[in-house]
Amino acid sequence: MPAFRPAYLICGDDHGRIAERRARLRAMAEAESGVAGVELLEGDACTPQAVAAALAALTFALGRRFVIADGVERWKEADVEPVAAAMAQLDGDALTVAFFGREEARYKAPAALRKAVEAAGGQVAEEGTVRPRELPRWVGARAAELELTLDTQAARALIAQTGDRQQRLLRELEKLALEHGGGARLGVAEIEASAASSAERKAWTLADAVVAGDERAALRALLELRQQGERVPGLLYGIVRRLRDAQAVAEALAAGRPAGEVKKGLRMPSFAADRLIADVSKREPEAFRRALELMADLEVELRGGGGGVLGEDTAGVRAVLGAAG
Repeated sequence: MPAFRPAYLICGDDHGRIAERRARLRAMAEAESGVAGVELLEGDACTPQAVAAALAALTFALGRRFVIADGVERWKEADVEPVAAAMAQLDGDALTVAFFGREEARYKAPAALRKAVEAAGGQVAEEGTVRPRELPRWVGARAAELELTLDTQAARALIAQTGDRQQRLLRELEKLALEHGGGARLGVAEIEASAASSAERKAWTLADAVVAGDERAALRALLELRQQGERVPGLLYGIVRRLRDAQAVAEALAAGRPAGEVKKGLRMPSFAADRLIADVSKREPEAFRRALELMADLEVELRGGGGGVLGEDTAGVRAVLGAAG
């Protein structure tokens, strides 16, 4: 049974890692106390007043209670006072509070909250992105945690093939550990033979599946990319670009232009152009117009314009399946 601290603050600009840690902590909390023992405050509900009230609430539930507050990066220093006061009275044997802050630009977790977590006997964890020049050393350190040995050249080869997203690199290291076993020493040759190439190809696979109307392939590609740490907003550009190409091709074909003539106007390799024309010819032009509308709606939703009702994954899956269907 895991030992929980009274409080946690997990913050930084590595949003993928933070989301992963939140999911893991929530799963552990629900395994410990059941769904009823976990209170989640996120988005507009994650206010200092709501968190303070949750910490001070009396409950007759048996076992440890968990409060998860996701969105503290938008709090101001003065906002922390009621939360800090509630934490000073916290019974660490019966309750755990976990704060999550996805930092960027002007949004930072308040320093006062860090102090309150530490004063309560809690833990503050920084999940920050690594600068490119430090990434090979970071990869080597993460590999060592998995009982793998990668020299600098092997680490650079992994970055070259997989990309510089930390979450994706971690997933590849975990696959290498499973494939080669603990204690393995890996060089460039082993990396090139085992590691997946950059997610860019999978991103285009997702875009192509949407254009082709292949819902199953689109969903599979989206889930694989999310598992590697890709954010849905970052995938939108490739999907929209391919859909615009598809719409232009569909309208040209509908107007009676020969496929060969349409192909000459596409700025892509010949085999890719042939595939695009073949996929587009199976659907009506209206399908691509509707798909672009769904992508626009998705962007609005991800920017908070839809009221934040849907999470990133739910909104992404719904839009991708709608566009492909």
